Amino acid sequence: MTVVITRAVEIGSKSVLCASTGNTSASMATYAAKAGLKAQVLIPKGKIAKGKLLQAIVHGAKITDVDGNFDKALEKARGIAEKKNSVYLANSINPYRIEGQKTVAFEIWEQLGRKIPDCVFVPVGNAGNISAIWKGFKEPTRLKIASKTPRMIGVQASGAAPIATAYATGAEGVIFWKHPETSASAIRIGAPARWKGALAAVRESKGAMLVVTDGDIVCAQRLLADHEGIFAEPASAASVAGLIKSRKSRLVGADNQVVCIITGHGLKDQKAVVS
Repeated sequence: MTVVITRAVEIGSKSVLCASTGNTSASMATYAAKAGLKAQVLIPKGKIAKGKLLQAIVHGAKITDVDGNFDKALEKARGIAEKKNSVYLANSINPYRIEGQKTVAFEIWEQLGRKIPDCVFVPVGNAGNISAIWKGFKEPTRLKIASKTPRMIGVQASGAAPIATAYATGAEGVIFWKHPETSASAIRIGAPARWKGALAAVRESKGAMLVVTDGDIVCAQRLLADHEGIFAEPASAASVAGLIKSRKSRLVGADNQVVCIITGHGLKDQKAVVS
């Protein structure tokens, strides 16, 4: 998001806009406040975790409810940005978001002693992260400062799995889901904007796109908290749920070096734990 906000300032935008299930809005509002830009957020009415919404409000964002799910909110946000040149769209359809997000791959490479892991598990909603991280891993290889790329394994919730469905059937395109539903609110997306990048990531890397249930996600969330001292929001725990499933199916071996991407703190989205 810092890259997006920097670009907005560079081109003279006075306002940034996003549709969000929560994390994007919190991040955008934070950096917009620092940069002196106005922030506008479109959220699916009644579908956003209060902890995330609170962050956006505290940082001064203007919040607008949209009847429908995230996909409706994104459609409306795109329309506003197309009509108003002064408003800069900060969602993952923005290529500067991908350039910022890909640095996750660089950080992994650095922190593992300039080595590439065998597999990287990524929660998948709008599919910006998995598309960007794969791009990031390909670049050191192309520059010959890394000798391989990891297998990218995307993880979707069973109630919001349009990309996983396409992957499982070998389809070239994704059929969007009109009514996605999962307690993992950050990946409750039926019309992922970056689906092409996600399918390319898993197919090019010889990885996979998995489906886990909400029950699997909550179990992984508790496992992380109990054994690692990490309280992850449900969508984040989906990556670990995918790893557990992969070990049982032997998609991933016991000797593989694996990285799971965890994208948000559990305090942001407490509903699943409380219930």
